[in-house]
Amino acid sequence: MRSEPAYGVQAELNVSVEMRDGTVLAADIYRPTDPETGDPISEPKPALLDRTPYGKRGRMERHGEWYAKRGYVVAVQDCRGRFESEGDFYIFKNEAEDGHDTVEWLADRPYCDGQVGTFGTSYGAWVQSALATQDPPHLEAMFVNQGAANGRKATFRHNGAFELRWLCWALTLGGGFAKRALEDDDIQQALANVDVREVLEDGPIQPGQSPLKHIPDYEEWTFDIMTSGNANDELWQSPGINFEAYYDESADVPTVYAGAWYDSYTKATCDNFEALAGRKDSDHFLLMGPWTHGWNSYPLPSWNKSYSGELEFGEQALMDYQQTRLDFFDHYLKGADTWSDQSTVEFFQMGEGDGHQSRDGRLFHGGSWRSASDWPLPETEFTALYAHEDGVLRQEAPNEAESHTSYEFDPKNPVPTLGGNCSSYITYEPREESILEYPLSERNLVDMTGRGGYDQRTRADTLGAERADRPLETRDDVLVFRTPPLEEPMRIAGPISVTVYGETDAPDTDFTAKLIDEYPPSQEFEDGFALNLADSICRGRYRGYRETPDFVEPGAVHEYTMEPYPTANVFKAGHRIRLDISSSNFPRYDVNHNTGGPLYGDREYNVATNTVHHSEEYPTHIELPLQPADD
Repeated sequence: MRSEPAYGVQAELNVSVEMRDGTVLAADIYRPTDPETGDPISEPKPALLDRTPYGKRGRMERHGEWYAKRGYVVAVQDCRGRFESEGDFYIFKNEAEDGHDTVEWLADRPYCDGQVGTFGTSYGAWVQSALATQDPPHLEAMFVNQGAANGRKATFRHNGAFELRWLCWALTLGGGFAKRALEDDDIQQALANVDVREVLEDGPIQPGQSPLKHIPDYEEWTFDIMTSGNANDELWQSPGINFEAYYDESADVPTVYAGAWYDSYTKATCDNFEALAGRKDSDHFLLMGPWTHGWNSYPLPSWNKSYSGELEFGEQALMDYQQTRLDFFDHYLKGADTWSDQSTVEFFQMGEGDGHQSRDGRLFHGGSWRSASDWPLPETEFTALYAHEDGVLRQEAPNEAESHTSYEFDPKNPVPTLGGNCSSYITYEPREESILEYPLSERNLVDMTGRGGYDQRTRADTLGAERADRPLETRDDVLVFRTPPLEEPMRIAGPISVTVYGETDAPDTDFTAKLIDEYPPSQEFEDGFALNLADSICRGRYRGYRETPDFVEPGAVHEYTMEPYPTANVFKAGHRIRLDISSSNFPRYDVNHNTGGPLYGDREYNVATNTVHHSEEYPTHIELPLQPADD
């Protein structure tokens, strides 16, 4: 039977939890109490652990109370070096061991029945997967919402490139709430004055000259992830960053991997489920909605929104996040029959709407929930669409002996990012008030890229755009390949791959790919709507997921393989499937300077002539996870 809010709550704040190296981390413990006497109940209960770098009060406090009222002990802990916890913060470095030690400490409390479940979103998902690599004996269940798998392959870096969101994060939610910043008003004021948009446009920043110079330990790890690209570097083998390397020894407990089609961890969420569901005996589940990244308002994350960016999906897209997690933990920690009917895979199939304009101006893309037994879906037919010299995408491979298209890639004029799988591309709103008058914790965050589905045309506030209302397809450095209008709907769900046969006159360059659902013009959308579904990038020197750099040979044709994040979408009759190929997507990814210089920090720039081949020998194509047509 589902747990009901039958208890009162007692909170014990800043409880000391000692780690194996003697560092003391602070946790708030929420315990169920007798509603009449207010005393903690004597019966031990399962415990839930949430570890966070964002401060364990505020919404996290209410979040702890919600579960304690339903008969759980809840521990919310500040990660090492953050807020009330001792130690130095180096992003994800100590989370595996700290998480293990906290699970075992919690299980040993007299008010815990020995079972510990974990939950958390984003950073709170990373730390769960990190502690799972240590296989704590008392870990019994995990609900991992929007987290990583291999930080080098996708999320910190991405197929060789750097996801600039982590520089943005370091300058805002990271550095702004570093312990030194919280203890020194001058440091916090200096970070509050930073406009991250200017940092990105004026970059690259240099060590000792960046806004992070006030907190050198944060500057250190930021530059580590920006400048380190080799797979054998200690950073990328850490159990706090590369969970893929530790799959075999990771905990075998019931786990939900939850995410969203427009999340910054979409691929990692699916990768974790696919790898671990096949390795482990315990029940594993994949749950994918049409949402974007992170929390929206307490107590629900993006799951309580029926929209993503400029798309509207309708009320059917909503899901009760807290109740879903409660049903999972009730089943696996309390033996309730609250999860027995849950499908192994549950996902939202986007694109079933009629494309009308909703009351708030969004395009009604619509969709519905689907269930499956496995991922990728068993009935998937991976189908290639080939680029042809006339700009058409066809299932027929090209037969020309020689066919190619060239463009100039100027790293000082990159293609701007318009929505997509973005998070943390943020800056604090500019304010005249000091942080004493208007603290960072109360300031609004400005989103620089948008997140979710967007019509691919620039806006007045698009970072780096030369002018507003310009379709990206009109740029000289964007190659567009599209199918004829579809005669019948085409439904896809699953992983995507793009192979570009590229050539450059530079020692290193990037190629990018973006999958687009192209709506035809309508009365409400007179110019149609070029809807981004997924994108990716490949840095030449690390093409093919190379572990060490292998610079390209100028003038030679190389294979650039990319994996745009998985998605589930219906391309309706009359729509076109479109593939955009270019060499930049800024600021989603850092821009290659085409010099063969350092991964980050190069002050030199070269304009490269890049060429995409679409011939019989070099058939550039996208492979889509085609599903059987609905009845």
